[in-house]
Amino acid sequence: MKSSMDLLVLLLLIPHLLAFAFSANEEAFVGVNIGTDVSDMPSPAQVVALLKAQQIWHVRLFDADQAMLLALAHTEIRVTVSVPNDQLLGIGQSNSTAANWVSRNILSHVPATNITAIAIGSEVLTTLPNAAPLLVSAMKFIHSALVAANLDTKIKVSTPHSSFIILDSFPPSQAFFNRSLDPVMVPLLKFLQDTGSYFMLNVYPYYDYMKSNGVIALDYALFRPLPPNKEAVDSNTLLHYTNVFDAVVDAAYFSMSYLNFTNIPVVVTESGWPSKGDSSEPDASLDNANTYNSNLIRHVLNNTGTPKHPGIAVSTYIYELYNEDLRPGSISEKNWGLFDSNGVPVYIMHLTGSGTVLANDTTNQTYCVAKDNADKKMVQAALDWACGPGKVDCTPLLQENPCYDPNTVFAHASYAFDAYYHKMGMADGTCNFNGVAKVTTTDPSHGSCIYPGSGGRNGTFTNSSSVAPSSDSTSGCHSRYSHDIHTFLSSLIVGLLTLSTTAFL
Repeated sequence: MKSSMDLLVLLLLIPHLLAFAFSANEEAFVGVNIGTDVSDMPSPAQVVALLKAQQIWHVRLFDADQAMLLALAHTEIRVTVSVPNDQLLGIGQSNSTAANWVSRNILSHVPATNITAIAIGSEVLTTLPNAAPLLVSAMKFIHSALVAANLDTKIKVSTPHSSFIILDSFPPSQAFFNRSLDPVMVPLLKFLQDTGSYFMLNVYPYYDYMKSNGVIALDYALFRPLPPNKEAVDSNTLLHYTNVFDAVVDAAYFSMSYLNFTNIPVVVTESGWPSKGDSSEPDASLDNANTYNSNLIRHVLNNTGTPKHPGIAVSTYIYELYNEDLRPGSISEKNWGLFDSNGVPVYIMHLTGSGTVLANDTTNQTYCVAKDNADKKMVQAALDWACGPGKVDCTPLLQENPCYDPNTVFAHASYAFDAYYHKMGMADGTCNFNGVAKVTTTDPSHGSCIYPGSGGRNGTFTNSSSVAPSSDSTSGCHSRYSHDIHTFLSSLIVGLLTLSTTAFL
């Protein structure tokens, strides 16, 4: 009887063990979050073009925007969609509301769009505590709708957590979740275990560093190499920690094991570093943001795992794709992006390797084109200037030449603008044309019409006195080319150097 009971227990455990075993064998990935608090938000098609150009094959949306999901169709980009916090109450209270949400936002897009996960809310336990009792219900209702559609094995359901829910996080082996959250965390973790899903965690070493009052070394937060005598050591496990990121992830693993859940993998849904801040945030800088994100990408893609779980993938979504200038709060809040709204890199990451995510230097892969919503007469005037005083070779725009078609003002102006932009070495202010032009990373070449910037060919700086017209200049010459038509302080580190005299070698 005992052996048969042991076999039954083993059979029941197999599905739960497989989820964690699978994460040990799969390759870690790096994705990006796509926020939309941008005054000049790129179109969905432009977003997708940038993702492809940068070899980004995993994205997380903070909603389930229909246009974005349509643009992502047939791209093979793996998409995590989200139930926004303001929809959580309705879904958590009604199975039918959840089913309708899945029908509208999931079933209408798969399989064309490769949706692989649904994030229910964001940091609900810390930002929306009144909704916490409904969080697990919402997750179960969404999952039930996926089961009914036979999509539950393809699309996982989870919820992103702030690492603020972890208390006493260094040493990681002593970490535990805020005990007041146990009535939610225990059933939540059981749901993740039963469905083979993963624990979503937001990890921000920048905030840990900022709030540690000097306890955390900047190098430790930025993944910079540390000499052995500067590594943090967990005195209980003797595991060595060389960076904040790993310590926080392992604190989550130990916190789950404290509640007797030992086989749920962690996926980091947000991590990054701001590139700009005010005088109170001097370490929000281009160099530090570049260092952190470049080192983070290498760390994740090396599949090193963490000291507690070496070799176990810790896939991570960088926060975020674009700088969000409309976000409220400090300057740093608006400057977490890897790109500006034109798709131009905020900084060139320290990465190499063809095909590697975000390893492509797009500095020489930008183009200058006419804005779609610009005034046609102003576009025509700018085209006249480019092909006249601007000294652009507009011969390709003549009839029977490669760039004559489409024979529209905007198409011809885009070619002329790009020719001037690259002729002037893509210098600041050379893609303005009285405000009717914009920089883009989408190659506008078509057919046999190859734009000057295509293929990353550089223009050459000239000493020409011709300067593209700005908002202060005018142009009126007639041209033969006229036409008719984008906090946490994990207490991690308070403990970290409270142990400095005993836990550091």
